Amino acid sequence: MSKELIKVSIIEDNAYMREGWETFIDFEKDMCVVGSFDSCEKAFEDSEFQKSDLVLLDINLPGMDGIEGLDHIRKKDPEKIVIMVTVHDDDDHIFAALKAGAVGYLMKKVTPDELVDAVRDAYKGGSPITPNIARKVIQTFHRSEKLEEELSDREREILTELARGLSYAAIGKKIFLSVDGIRHHIRNIYRKLEVNSKSEAVAKGLKNRLIDL
Repeated sequence: MSKELIKVSIIEDNAYMREGWETFIDFEKDMCVVGSFDSCEKAFEDSEFQKSDLVLLDINLPGMDGIEGLDHIRKKDPEKIVIMVTVHDDDDHIFAALKAGAVGYLMKKVTPDELVDAVRDAYKGGSPITPNIARKVIQTFHRSEKLEEELSDREREILTELARGLSYAAIGKKIFLSVDGIRHHIRNIYRKLEVNSKSEAVAKGLKNRLIDL
């Protein structure tokens, strides 16, 4: 009996890189490329893309970017496996991709062997992540835990209400505190989060999952 083929689609606007990936994926006996595209829009219009089990997806793309494309894929076909392969190693891109449903996150400098191993790993249920990206994820998790321990329940409650757009007076009325009491807690929140404004506090609270909206 022939071994089951892993059907791969590639969405990457760099033709040289796209063709390189296609060549060494097709060289493997247990996988093949069923579609190769330079944009999400072209991929989503092609019937061959629908047949793929796994997608290698860039983030910087013309038109719809990779994060938007990933969200579209997950809504249309939640069983399709998506690995981001990108030059971006900053927290915002990493967590946007993982939150949108990517099962893996690789840097474009991965070797051919590392990429095909990642395809096999993801297909079998794994989550292949470039080592330096995995370290960033762990470090962010640790920072989030530390911040969560530092903020009191009341401070997290106030931060959540700030994120919902309530004024100091409205928050005070809701949780039965004076405006001065709210200001006192907000000063503590700023100090603990090392920020200087409401927008920075809310952004950091959302990024570190301290806020439950």
